[in-house]
Amino acid sequence: MLLNLEIMAGHHLLHNRLVKAPIHDETCVDGYITADTEKNYYERTKGGRFGLVVVEHSYVRKDGMASPTQLSSSRDTDIEGLKKLADIIHKNGSTAILQINHAGCGASRSFTGLPSVSASNISVTCGWPDSKPNPDLPKPLTVSEIHELEDCYIAAAERAMKAGYDGVNLHSAHAYLLNQFFSPITNKRTDEYNGFTIEGRTRMHLEIIKGIRDRIGSKPLFALRLGGCDYTEGGSTIEDAVKACRLFEAAGVDLLDISGGTCCFTRKGHNYPGYFGDISEAVKKAVHIPVLLTGGVRTIKDAEQLLKERKADLIGVGRAITAHAGWGMEML
Repeated sequence: MLLNLEIMAGHHLLHNRLVKAPIHDETCVDGYITADTEKNYYERTKGGRFGLVVVEHSYVRKDGMASPTQLSSSRDTDIEGLKKLADIIHKNGSTAILQINHAGCGASRSFTGLPSVSASNISVTCGWPDSKPNPDLPKPLTVSEIHELEDCYIAAAERAMKAGYDGVNLHSAHAYLLNQFFSPITNKRTDEYNGFTIEGRTRMHLEIIKGIRDRIGSKPLFALRLGGCDYTEGGSTIEDAVKACRLFEAAGVDLLDISGGTCCFTRKGHNYPGYFGDISEAVKKAVHIPVLLTGGVRTIKDAEQLLKERKADLIGVGRAITAHAGWGMEML
């Protein structure tokens, strides 16, 4: 079985090619983990079913909270709780990385108490496809504010290392902040972070990647989740994703985690296993680092077939493992 094959991701040997995707657990209080958070991660990672576990997105600054129950990596006081999750995953036999994120226009003043920010003053639906856009238009970040926010991502990555994670996953998908910079739909800037060149749309990503690598070194596993295509007129394209992923690889990313863009994590009219496979397949042909594909995988057979079709090097499972804690136990 291809799923059982080991694979190197940067300096890390993953014992199989199945990945627990970073589905929001909805059990945190004020950004801190709870006993329910610990229980859910234990039940869904026990037995070492996954070569890699990506812990759900954590906000790097309070104005970037995507929901009131989201995990935080924005404070030094978060480290203790983050360590508990890393320890659970390691004891269960998997490599663990923490996803770091800022929701941009997806953050609501109703629970952050702060105005939202973005690439431009455009609000879109973030995270959940059936949710509504923030009614308050976000404030476009100035260049100096972009640099301040980049420092927050870097600090969050350093906290992940202090908490014992094997690396981080930089979230640039599902219409969150970095995806808002990457998508021409939400990036109408005309400065060096402009929305009309790949270089402008990825400048913030590349500055964060460099900053994190400078801070934590080259050995931790660095993954980047890219919303590679918006699947809508005027949005990002698969060709854009390929160009961007080449830049990310050159900058020091070890693993490319492919998902949807402003279309979030679903693709209208497509519910078959690996429905973002057209993006991941194109990226896989263009880079020399592993590519992860998540979306629509319901069974081990689904995951194995996607590997056989060379859609990706690793396969992520999200909603299936969330719905059924024992999913994938047949792998053991």
